[in-house]
Amino acid sequence: MRRFEVGDRVRIDIPDKGDPDFELYHDRTGEVIDLIEDDADAVTGDVRDSYLFSIEFENGETEHFRWRDLRPLSEG
Repeated sequence: MRRFEVGDRVRIDIPDKGDPDFELYHDRTGEVIDLIEDDADAVTGDVRDSYLFSIEFENGETEHFRWRDLRPLSEG
């Protein structure tokens, strides 16, 4: 069960201002360029956590995020 696919445009949404990634990534937009499967769901119990989404930003930088930090670009 994945919410996003390669080619989707997304917005990074990190609600916790205390999160070290908040200043770097919150409210930035990019494109899903790759999906990486892992076994994080075995720890969390949530099958959605078994995917890391590689996001490429307009400046060419790439970073990885879990589903909970991503929103469809059209979603406010």
